[in-house]
Amino acid sequence: MNDLKVILAQPRGFCAGVERAIEIVEKALKKFGPPVYVRHEIVHNKRVVESLKSKGAVFVEEVDEIPDGAVTVFSAHGVAQKVEDNANSRKLPVLDATCPLVAKVHKEGQHYSKIGCEIILIGHEGHPEVEGTMGRIPGTVYLVSTPMDVKNLKVKNREKLAYVSQTTLSVDDTREMITALKSRFPNIQGPDVKDICYATQNRQEAVRNLVEQVDLLLVVGSRNSSNSNRLKELGVESGVTTYLLEASDDFNKEWLKGVKVVGITSGASTPDELVQELINKLQAARNISVEKLFGKIENIHFKLPEELSNLNNELNV
Repeated sequence: MNDLKVILAQPRGFCAGVERAIEIVEKALKKFGPPVYVRHEIVHNKRVVESLKSKGAVFVEEVDEIPDGAVTVFSAHGVAQKVEDNANSRKLPVLDATCPLVAKVHKEGQHYSKIGCEIILIGHEGHPEVEGTMGRIPGTVYLVSTPMDVKNLKVKNREKLAYVSQTTLSVDDTREMITALKSRFPNIQGPDVKDICYATQNRQEAVRNLVEQVDLLLVVGSRNSSNSNRLKELGVESGVTTYLLEASDDFNKEWLKGVKVVGITSGASTPDELVQELINKLQAARNISVEKLFGKIENIHFKLPEELSNLNNELNV
């Protein structure tokens, strides 16, 4: 059996926004007891959702499905204003797990709208973060996903335009979109690529470094996770054979034929236990050595909502 070197991307897995969102649900369950209702998947990962379900979280698609008086959590992706208004009109006790970096994009869009700009949102149609952002910005919001969308875009006033972007896109793709927007609308305002969150950028940068050293790239993450799909795309674009796996059961040992070095990374909503399970699968197939790629260390933590921030004291933990 040939030896196989496994290189782990650094950083990979959970970001601060995901950790905060999961912690909000777990602490809400401790403080208020189950059930706690969560609108939409708290983050895009089946293992995380199933784990929280086992503790008493109930996931729903719409606020209308939540019983009167039930503790309600909004997912990390953010929600449209009408969703919040609906919850408030029913006086539901709400804990907002919207990632602070997503909330920052909402505020930027609202600022530009307030000064009379039409807003262009760079993002993917149907993604919950995009739906939430479009529903948080008053006035006209146009969604563009490709340079062709920019070319075909019809606006009311080309002199009063601003753009914001989904936080989990590829840095390169976003830069290309911004270039296209500025080329067509020279006076457009916007934040360069700063709306791409630090975790997304760091994980993409780690993959760029990783693909230079491997014959095969395995990305662990959900198929409906935008940032996980971007990591896979980066691998494919580099010319390295790349697969996106939701869990270790998706792994096929035939992929290892002729492979001496395999790289592993994971999306920002992927628990590290899924990576460890994949490593165990590789270990069953080949003699492996594991090393971690040198990369950025993330020490970012976001505050919990006030209702939960003192919970440890209340529980005497």
